[in-house]
Amino acid sequence: MFERISVTQAQTLIANEACNIVDIRDAQSYAQAHVPNAAHLDGNIIDAFIADSDRERPLIIYCYHGNSSQSAAQYFAGQNFKRVYSVDGGFEAWRLQL
Repeated sequence: MFERISVTQAQTLIANEACNIVDIRDAQSYAQAHVPNAAHLDGNIIDAFIADSDRERPLIIYCYHGNSSQSAAQYFAGQNFKRVYSVDGGFEAWRLQL
């Protein structure tokens, strides 16, 4: 199970806890701009990410607008990540808060 959270909730969580932040947009969009400390994740490195990640640490996932990240969040919840969050509005909402 995952939880949908707002940008403000994500920022608060990041400020208060060590989190894994994952950007699932395309590589070019990630290269242009991304959330500080976010890792770019694509299909080529998912298995390595899962193997190397602390599944107890909060995992915050975002995409462009908050739609694809929900599917990704569901996937990671199914991989036994304990606290998985999808950011509503995605990077576009985050960018507006900068």
